[in-house]
Amino acid sequence: MTSRQAETHWQGGKDGSGDFETESGQIEGTFRFPTRFEDEPGTNPEELIGAAHSGCFSMQLTAFLDEEGYTPDRLDTQADVHLERADGGGFEIPRIELTLEAAIPEIDQDTFDDLAQRAKDNCPVSKALAGPDITLDATLTQ
Repeated sequence: MTSRQAETHWQGGKDGSGDFETESGQIEGTFRFPTRFEDEPGTNPEELIGAAHSGCFSMQLTAFLDEEGYTPDRLDTQADVHLERADGGGFEIPRIELTLEAAIPEIDQDTFDDLAQRAKDNCPVSKALAGPDITLDATLTQ
């Protein structure tokens, strides 16, 4: 159906930095090890995953609500992406916590709970984070 692209250019070692941008040009920035592992201002991959996940979830829930005849006044979704040391070394993202506060006229609690759970389970980013096939085409240039 469609493919979207983001690109990163990294220079230097752990004291270096990376610049990234998206195909649309709407998201771009710089990140460094201190922006990921310390409190230095700047973005990091986990923050970008959180933005993608909270946005995707909100859009999926909106689609499910629309199918059932509901229009939300607002959906405020937060994604807390946890980066932790992995057993055996390195790091991992063991969990993402989605928190939703919604105002949806005339919906009952059971319907809301069902549609929110379905949206979490079915948004493409949730599915991708559950284990997509990731391929790699690596070229070394001199």
